[in-house]
Amino acid sequence: MENKTEWWKQTSIYQIYPWSFQDSNGDGIGDIKGILNRLDEIQELGVETIWFSPFYLSPGEDFGYDIADYTKIDPRFGTMEDCDRLIKEIHKRKMKVVLDMVMNHTSDKHPWFLESKSSPSNPKRKFYIWKKGSKKPPNNWISMVGKSGWNYDRATDEYYYSNFLSFQPDLNYRNPKVKQTMFGVLDFWLKKGVDGFRLDIFNSIYKDESFRDNPFSLRFFPTPDNHDEAFFQKKQYNLNLPESFSFAKEVRKHVSKYKHKPFLIGEVSGSDQVLKSFLGEKADGLNLVFQFELIHFQFKAKFFKNLLLKNETIFPKPFTPTYVLGNHDQRRYIDRLGGDKRKAKLLVCFQFMARGVPIIYYGEEIGRKEGRISNFKGKDPIAKMNRFVPLFLSNLIGIYINRDNCRLPMLWDDSKNAGFTNGTSWLPVGTFQKEDTVAQQKRDKDSLWNQYRSMFQIRKEWQAVREGSLEVIETNVMDVLCFERKYKETILHVYLNFGNQLQKLPLTNKTNLIYAFGGSKLRESFLELPSLSGMILRMTESKSLRK
Repeated sequence: MENKTEWWKQTSIYQIYPWSFQDSNGDGIGDIKGILNRLDEIQELGVETIWFSPFYLSPGEDFGYDIADYTKIDPRFGTMEDCDRLIKEIHKRKMKVVLDMVMNHTSDKHPWFLESKSSPSNPKRKFYIWKKGSKKPPNNWISMVGKSGWNYDRATDEYYYSNFLSFQPDLNYRNPKVKQTMFGVLDFWLKKGVDGFRLDIFNSIYKDESFRDNPFSLRFFPTPDNHDEAFFQKKQYNLNLPESFSFAKEVRKHVSKYKHKPFLIGEVSGSDQVLKSFLGEKADGLNLVFQFELIHFQFKAKFFKNLLLKNETIFPKPFTPTYVLGNHDQRRYIDRLGGDKRKAKLLVCFQFMARGVPIIYYGEEIGRKEGRISNFKGKDPIAKMNRFVPLFLSNLIGIYINRDNCRLPMLWDDSKNAGFTNGTSWLPVGTFQKEDTVAQQKRDKDSLWNQYRSMFQIRKEWQAVREGSLEVIETNVMDVLCFERKYKETILHVYLNFGNQLQKLPLTNKTNLIYAFGGSKLRESFLELPSLSGMILRMTESKSLRK
């Protein structure tokens, strides 16, 4: 009997940032009931798995990623009854639910930390990382936001460690009780039927037990795929420790005992070898990890070709690559394309047709643009830390400081506040045109929204896309990327013209057109690919291009 491919290898993931998706009560903040009201539209788009950024109880200093209770819903977003209904309604529509799980740290308002901070002898003291210093931090560790990770507590004359923001103290996983407690949190949600977890900064879980100083590095600016060398420091002892690789296997083993086969996708950074270590040498670690190279795409066929070749070499089956264009921490990809939706369509086709899991951030399906909120006016705590850095300068040097700008409300229609809220929106909706909205793009068969919908449908219809092998096909045309997806006797070819010139590519056998965009046409003996166009064909033979 043939083994059935795991569902998570075949799925596509759609990220919802609850603050900005849909408000139902007029307070200007998105909520669970608002999401429930939009589920039919999410289903209509073709979404298979929804990942929700946190809606647990939180002070909201980092907009949900600072958790004060892992098993309560923040009143901003609704109630536990609302959450139970959300899970039920998503499953009713044959979709899956993934929750954001911040295992690395809590809020400093969490009862555990308040107890921990109350006295060095408190039983919860060892839930966090506390260490004495002699009028200066215990070592030189720099956090992921560029400041010392050590925070002095005057009352107990010790420092606690946080690898992100100072109000997010890191949990101490060298304490078995912490591990046991957090596994209990996973169990709480898995018993409610949640289908998986996105694990926030999972590569930060363990720190060096001896608290050794990190070595010097010449690199200052971090990149999305490399946080372990930044701010003139190689983070050898506070990121990507071997214990974190082992812990990935422990978490995988823990969730695997559930019959509905939940999965884990980790937010990690580092070299390909580091990513593979989190996946496990035998693919027995995290099911998936985010791969962020696509975020820094160069709009050239060669870039995408090399990315495919690299992933097929380093992450062959049973590993599954992921293809990510953006998220709640990254500048929106449409702005990197100058707002050109023709170019966006090529990226979307590449993202969905490559072997792997495409991950979509809300609003990408309509080309939702970046905001223009200055760092000085930003609500994002990272923007506040860097409020005197001009927006143009941070963009120029390639670092993303104000995450408010990628978190603006969804554009549903051309009514007040784009249909997001009847009240005053927590972040400005910004200026937009009617054609930027979901309602209008659904009516336009050539819209970006309909391109996404078509891609979702093609993935569902063709097993060659969900499970097939991938081979790059040489075209001898520098601007055209061609790759093959094959499953048993089914062969699909994808052609993408990233250049400015019309290209004609000869064919040697019969083909069936599955999808075409940008004015591309299938002629009797050749393909016609105008600038910024693409095509998906079903082939009768593996080799379609004339030599």
